[in-house]
Amino acid sequence: MSLARPVQGFTLIEMIIVLVISVLGFAVLGSNINSGNQTTQLQASARDIASALRYAQGEALITRIPVSVAVNLDDNSYRISNRDKIYRLPGELDISLVVAEEEFGGGEGSIRFFPDGSSTGGRVTLEWGKQLRRVDVNWITGEVSISDEAA
Repeated sequence: MSLARPVQGFTLIEMIIVLVISVLGFAVLGSNINSGNQTTQLQASARDIASALRYAQGEALITRIPVSVAVNLDDNSYRISNRDKIYRLPGELDISLVVAEEEFGGGEGSIRFFPDGSSTGGRVTLEWGKQLRRVDVNWITGEVSISDEAA
């Protein structure tokens, strides 16, 4: 008398269910990675602009000559007045400026730093989707700060 051993393994239905769950998991993971990439690029762009503003303030203090950072809203770029290089920001960013009236013209606004450390003041706002970073410059002290709060 022989006893039949039951066949062990997975059914086709079980394999399909596992594959569907795996695909859904990777889809969620992929969207989270993309969202993190946007956050990283937005934060890096805010830090780049803040760094340029701090550099301009330091140069104005050292050279005793006013130095400005001009942000071009048309092509998402900025430049420092005593340098020839143009720095590009991601095209997906929405950039807005709050600067002194005399510092804006032709789709470009500037924040100017004076030899005493003060500035014309202003705000550069970077938005990507629902995410926001603000780079503020205090007009009296020239202090540069980054914030992600909506005002």
